[in-house]
Amino acid sequence: MASARDIKKRIRSVKNIGQITKALEAVSASRVRKAQARVLASRAYAEKAWEILLNLQAATQSSGAAHPLLTKRTDVKAVMIVLVTSDRGLAGAFNSNIMRASMRFAKRLGKPVRWVTVGRKGRDSLIRAKENVVAQFQLSNEPTAMELTPVARLAIDEFLSGTVDDVFVAYTDFVNTLTQRPAVLGWLPLIPRDMEDAVASEFIKDVPAITAGKMDYEFEPNPQAILDEIVPRFTELQLYQAVLESQASEHSARMVAMQNASGNAATLVDGLTLIYNKARQSAITSEILDIVGGAEALQATLDKATEQLLAASRA
Repeated sequence: MASARDIKKRIRSVKNIGQITKALEAVSASRVRKAQARVLASRAYAEKAWEILLNLQAATQSSGAAHPLLTKRTDVKAVMIVLVTSDRGLAGAFNSNIMRASMRFAKRLGKPVRWVTVGRKGRDSLIRAKENVVAQFQLSNEPTAMELTPVARLAIDEFLSGTVDDVFVAYTDFVNTLTQRPAVLGWLPLIPRDMEDAVASEFIKDVPAITAGKMDYEFEPNPQAILDEIVPRFTELQLYQAVLESQASEHSARMVAMQNASGNAATLVDGLTLIYNKARQSAITSEILDIVGGAEALQATLDKATEQLLAASRA
């Protein structure tokens, strides 16, 4: 058994770690409220924008004004995956879950994959796995749509140039504080994916339902000019919503992980305190036994000396 001094040092270090995890929990709790408010406020708008975009696609196909970003390619030779992770750890299984899901998805596609990472953790994992990382980006704590413009521009340019024929966004979908689900969004072209025929369909996120019935639109000045203006904007919007979902998931996962760590630290301190008390009690008992044994030995020595003195006086 370790000495009482060693156990006391360990209790002190565990308490210090518990204080750190409590501080991180408080920081994440303050950030998660803002992140959840942002993602919930923009989710309905992003879904409606996606629905309008698909309706526009259906309305313009007959007139031959289909936008290149809305046109599916039959022969897919290469794909791009934009992987959204965090810059920091201490978030439980948040990063490992999306990494595992995105790698499995890429493997099932069976096509050459060009990776674009948003977040340092994803970049480091892909580089260690020797994947083809063509670009990497880092965002602020509260990213704006402008910060994501270079990411969207890179994906659009590579798609239009024919370097890739499909673009996906791998991110973590926010469900609630306790539940975050890895998902893959079919990003470019901006079309609904056939879930029955799609490879690795278990990872692809379902798109919002489209309003039934034919939608009549009047284009001014012309359909092509309208599509050229709104399609790139809606493309960036879908990426922005995915990043907001990922950040809300990250802060929620970190808050829960730090809360669990603080609870585990408190439990460990209680267990170590019990062990310390037992060790201290054992040491005290041992010291008492040593004192009693010494007193008895001293008493025996005094008794023997007394007997010797009495015997000498009788002689």
